[in-house]
Amino acid sequence: MMSDNSKITTLLPDNIAALTAYSSAKSEKLTGTTWLNANESPYSRTPNINLTDLNRYPDPQPQQVINRYACYANLEPEQVLMTRGADEGIELLVRTFCSPAKDSIALFLPTYGMYKVTADTHNISINGLTQELLLKGTVDEIVTAVADSKLVFICNPNNPTGSITSLEKIRKITQQLAGKAIVVVDEAYIEFCPEQTAASLINEFSNLVVLRTLSKAFALAGLRTGFTLANSELLAPIRKVIAPYPVSTVVASIAADALSSDNIASMRRQVTILNSLKSKLKSWLEQSPAVIKVLSGEGNFVTLKLKDKQSFNIALEQGLVMRAFTLYGEDDWLRISIGNEQELEQVKVWLDGLSLTSKTVEQELS
Repeated sequence: MMSDNSKITTLLPDNIAALTAYSSAKSEKLTGTTWLNANESPYSRTPNINLTDLNRYPDPQPQQVINRYACYANLEPEQVLMTRGADEGIELLVRTFCSPAKDSIALFLPTYGMYKVTADTHNISINGLTQELLLKGTVDEIVTAVADSKLVFICNPNNPTGSITSLEKIRKITQQLAGKAIVVVDEAYIEFCPEQTAASLINEFSNLVVLRTLSKAFALAGLRTGFTLANSELLAPIRKVIAPYPVSTVVASIAADALSSDNIASMRRQVTILNSLKSKLKSWLEQSPAVIKVLSGEGNFVTLKLKDKQSFNIALEQGLVMRAFTLYGEDDWLRISIGNEQELEQVKVWLDGLSLTSKTVEQELS
């Protein structure tokens, strides 16, 4: 007799049955005291909000938030769509512009995993290209490799490598793909290198989308708030697809507070501190015998290759939680989020312990 679970499985489309869910940092269920695994800000916010109208449905696109974000991004309000995190922006783009079992999206791997998961969910093919092609290839080579993909995702800075694609290269790629594909620049970490933003190109191109979030530099990962930035003509069909009430009244109130001029100035001060701490961490890592390679890039994280992947387990035993990765087919990579000074001192203690162990082993072998 067929079990209930088996009966449900037979109802699944093939692409969902075969789907591998995205493994977020929080889904790994690790335990520890210092959390540097999810690229979260170490700064917490306590917004001052007063809500008296929760019996009413919210504004589908809260005007105060839209206006403030448009001002922050140097765009017009009609070029801003508020979403449930940048992840919803990804999903809306795929659902709006791609036909299942027909279209593909182009990715430059390794990169953020939700692009692939979203495409797989909607039965959209993956045109898997490489970060090396994106960074070192010519624009003509990139456009040729994109072929007939409908969406081209460029994570900039890239997660998990931190690499940056120049603004001029993004401009030329977008220009050559006009009328053929939509270029989607995911700027989740752009506040850590604001001069690299492609938002300045939106008024030049009708086929450019920029994804943003309040989860990183704005220290509101728990709010799940993102923005899709593009010309109003491109956003028009997305507005048909988005849920009728995607943003709760509570979220809108907190987001509006975060986007006040005072809080934006505070965010920028925090970014300056975090970038300084990142430089210090990179110096420690580059001097550590336990580390083979440190990737140089932007964002509030550093990605590195360990000499011995057991070093990650030693960190866990010390209550230090970082993000272990398999990159380029090797499972000894680690991403460290930039925490506060006290949290990074714990990383230093871990590295010093590894260095001491390495020296002891070398002495025993000599």
